[in-house]
Amino acid sequence: MWQIWLIAAGVFFIVEMFTIGFFMFWFGIGCLLAMILSFFCSNIFIQFTVFFISSIILLLATKPLVSKLDTKHSTPTNVYSIIGKRGIVIEDINWVTGKGQIKSEGEIWSAKSSESINIPKNSEVEIESIEGVRVLVKPVK
Repeated sequence: MWQIWLIAAGVFFIVEMFTIGFFMFWFGIGCLLAMILSFFCSNIFIQFTVFFISSIILLLATKPLVSKLDTKHSTPTNVYSIIGKRGIVIEDINWVTGKGQIKSEGEIWSAKSSESINIPKNSEVEIESIEGVRVLVKPVK
């Protein structure tokens, strides 16, 4: 019977590798505990009970720890990481036509004024948001 518990543990661990949460791992540990018990007790009902109870206890005991590690405040990545950064206008920004360009952190972006004003070349701006492929900027005072 220990072979079945070992295979089940392996399946749970493999499934865990393909999931986002930290859930199946504890069922794999429960299988390993039931496998160890199978060397001493041949009653399948007792083995299954140990598997089930240990898995649930481990899952509930580690949930507060996992929730502390899982931060709700994610770090912006990719294009959203430039929001709040500053740049320099390299082509006049016309608020009527929505045309203009800025350079921020070595990258050139099409830009639009978030306020109803034109922003001249070489002005410093702050990126407020992203709208499609353009950044919405406001002048830095």
